[in-house]
Amino acid sequence: MIKFYVNKNAQPNGDHEVHTEDCSYLPNSDNRKYLGEYSNCKPAVAEAKKTYPKSNGCRKCSNQCHTT
Repeated sequence: MIKFYVNKNAQPNGDHEVHTEDCSYLPNSDNRKYLGEYSNCKPAVAEAKKTYPKSNGCRKCSNQCHTT
């Protein structure tokens, strides 16, 4: 299982990116919300969308959930 987090602050395009715990783009602890442990990014993004409807997978660590 992989630990996932979401950015609390939106990117310039309005997205809140979902990251794995070992992603180089993972924001500091003040700017992230823990989503839980999942086997892949799809349920993590779904969980993030409950708080941040415009959530998206990180291009680097959750590319299969990244949309442009």
